[in-house]
Amino acid sequence: MFYQTTYLSPVGLLTLACDGENLTGLWMAGQKYFGESMPENMAMQDDLPVFCRAKNWLDRYFAEENPQISELPLRPIGSEFRMGVWKILCDIPYGQVITYGDIAKKMAVRLGKKTMSSQAVGGAVGHNPISIIIPCHRVVGAGGSLTGYSGGISKKIKLLELEGADMSRLFVPAKGTAL
Repeated sequence: MFYQTTYLSPVGLLTLACDGENLTGLWMAGQKYFGESMPENMAMQDDLPVFCRAKNWLDRYFAEENPQISELPLRPIGSEFRMGVWKILCDIPYGQVITYGDIAKKMAVRLGKKTMSSQAVGGAVGHNPISIIIPCHRVVGAGGSLTGYSGGISKKIKLLELEGADMSRLFVPAKGTAL
């Protein structure tokens, strides 16, 4: 059985999902792929301990306290490839950014390949089911292009600014979503 609750944040209403013990989802209202990874309908249940912990984590995050991802029991649902990409996302330091290409290089090494497609990595990043906590907003395109955020570029910018990221090299592309 899966459960859900909501959390009102500075970037809008968030929906959290869990399996009773582990956080399995966190989506922004209107986010692309909202709830896509959930295998069944979710019952509303606000008072589960995992939700209390996640809401406390979010309170501290939005208060700019840099809580650690390891404080929460996470169980995102996805393919082995996506799980590998999401693990790399968890290693991106607070307030820092990494490119899709950098993640592709790391995945190639993990998979014993010479190269990896940045577009394949972008697909995995875009399908991250635990937004904010698994920090997909810290991934940027080549040259600092702020692209590819399923929650919306304005929310990506707000999260990076909240973390104190150096925004001087980052830009919103005029058009397109090239990685």
